[in-house]
Formats: sequence, C-alpha cells, structure tokens
Amino acid sequence: MFTELILLGFTKDLTISTLLFILFSIIYLVTVFGNGLIIGIILHNHHLHIPMFYFLCVLSVCDLSYSSTAVPRLLSDLFTSKRVISQGACTIQIYVILLLEGCECLLLAIMAYDRYVAICRPLHYHALMRWSICYKLTAMIFISSFMMCIFPSIFLRITLCDNQINHFMCEILAVLKLACGNISSNEIVIFSISFITLLLPFVLIIISYICILSSVLKIKSAGRAKAFSTCSSHLAVVGLYFGTVMLMFLGPPSQYSTNQEKYSSVFYVIVSPMLNPIIYSLNNKEVKDTVRKLCSTFIVTQTSIQ
Repeated sequence: MFTELILLGFTKDLTISTLLFILFSIIYLVTVFGNGLIIGIILHNHHLHIPMFYFLCVLSVCDLSYSSTAVPRLLSDLFTSKRVISQGACTIQIYVILLLEGCECLLLAIMAYDRYVAICRPLHYHALMRWSICYKLTAMIFISSFMMCIFPSIFLRITLCDNQINHFMCEILAVLKLACGNISSNEIVIFSISFITLLLPFVLIIISYICILSSVLKIKSAGRAKAFSTCSSHLAVVGLYFGTVMLMFLGPPSQYSTNQEKYSSVFYVIVSPMLNPIIYSLNNKEVKDTVRKLCSTFIVTQTSIQ
C-alpha cells in the first residue's frame, strides 16, 4: 500500500522544463481566456441565447474544467524535483478526468443532434429543442457520465507494485501499468467503458452528419454555405478530440507505452481545450460580430475617459 505516488512528468532537465513551462503556460492562458471569452460572449449577447450556443457554453465550461484539472499541477511540478501526489488526490484526479471525458463525448453527440434537428427538421426545431429539453439533456450528460465512467471505476481493485507513474497526471491507464498480477479483467472494464462513452457517441455523430450532408446538398448555394460553416467547426472539434482519445482507450492498455499515452494525453487534456474556442470563434459569424462590438465599445469607452 502506497500512501504517496510520484509523477515522473516529462523531464528533470532545467532548460527543457523552462521551455515546457513557457509553452504550457501560454496554452493554459489561451485556454482560460478563450473559453472564458466564449462563456462571457454567450451570456452577454441575448441573440446568442439559443440551444446551439447554450451547448457551446457548456462545452467551454467542461474544457476549462478539463484543462484546470491537470495543467496547474503540471506547471508547478516542472520545477519540483520530487513530484509527489497523495493517493487520495490521485484518485480524485482520475475520477474528475473520467467524468469530464464522458461529459465531453456525450455533449459533442448532443451538439451534433442539435445541428441535425436545425438543418433536417427546421419546422420542429423549437419544439424538439425547447429550453426544458436542453436543461434535461445537460443533466442527463452529467448523470450518464457519472454512471458510465465513475461508477464502474469504483469497483476496480488494483494492487500497486510501484509508486512511480510515468505521466504528468494521474491517468487511469498509466496507473494500471503499476498493477501487480493479471489485469485482464480491469482492461475489459476499461474497454467496455470506452466503448460506451466513446464509440457509441461517435457513431451517433457520424449518423447525424450523414443525414445533415444529404439535407445540405438539397439546399440552395447561399443557405448551403451557412450550414457548412456551422457544422465544419463542430466536425473539427469532434475529429480532434475523438481521434486522440479513441486511439488511446479503445485497446488493451498493455499494448501502448506509457510515453505514448502521456503524449496523447497532452492533445486531449491540454491542446484540445485551447483549440475548441478558437475553432468555434473563427467559424462563427455571430461570435465574431459580438467580439467586434465589444472591442468597439471598449475603445470608445477608453477614448471618452481620456
């Protein structure tokens, strides 16, 4: 029984640690600013109080929480010789990451469904996506993620033979590599959880966009461009997130090296939450217009004060 675990991180070389600190600090600041800006814009602009932007706001909250679970500790550990984390804190970090992973996958599927209803069944959109349903869907996302990701993980019993985790955070696959004896039953549980929370939402997203594509091709050119613009940002986020997570989780953990898992985690825990608001902002006219108005108002205010 180990009361403390050691995170090996990336390196103990001071020069490389300094460069990584600068890089990850910039990424985290962009993540906080970008997701905070998306949340602020959607709350500020009443024209954006529609289901599509509501779910985008929830996605920004998840991304912000996702990144904040791992990055602040990573930044502090880069200049620490002994990167120790208690067993309780490690367990909490694993559960929070699993919960947010499940929420993000289900949320992206719900956002694809929202686009399907808006484009394929526009006359029924306000009935199918009324606010009461949106709130219920949000509650369902968090409850389902807990029941599918956290609840089965509670029953995983792992006896550790070592306390040095080759990772920058407590990640379930990295911790599993420290287990003694046969871990095939644990691998089956993890694969089952991954299949439900990753593959099924991904299939639903693909089906939604097949229906959307067939409907968009029937629209006239002007409306087609707007529909493609709305959906392309969501598809980019789906490809970035599901691509890296599915690569790591949909397979026996013993097949992958801990270094491979560590660097894959950088993409879906650190990089993806930073890119999501940038992708949605660049591809969304309403968001860009609101940013321009806020900037113009700020400049006028500063000019009048001076």
